[in-house]
Amino acid sequence: MAVIVVAEDDPDLRELVTLILGQAGHEVVGVGQGDAALAACRERRPAVAVLDIAMPGDLDGLAVTRALRADPATADLPVLLLTARARADDVRAGIDSGADDYIAKPFDVGYFVKRVGRLVADGRPA
Repeated sequence: MAVIVVAEDDPDLRELVTLILGQAGHEVVGVGQGDAALAACRERRPAVAVLDIAMPGDLDGLAVTRALRADPATADLPVLLLTARARADDVRAGIDSGADDYIAKPFDVGYFVKRVGRLVADGRPA
């Protein structure tokens, strides 16, 4: 079982993602804002962080990803962006921020679970 931090401001979607990953055998820490995601990643040292891009507060998913990459303690933490932003320039911005994977909402549950599982198994790709 891997610990996974999920940052999603929509409580219903956060609950759904938590349920999906829990059923896949993971322990999920769900938070609703970027600053809480960053704190949870630093405290819990999860196997993967799943971040929405658009979140309230000072830190969106891209800012959290950049902060994780800038901190030596979390620089290698795999990050998957799960977001409604699906244009090519959004995907490019996500990958440029340091994300390892990018999935647009709405998403296929099986594909999502496989992508998270790959990041858990392989760690951050080179």
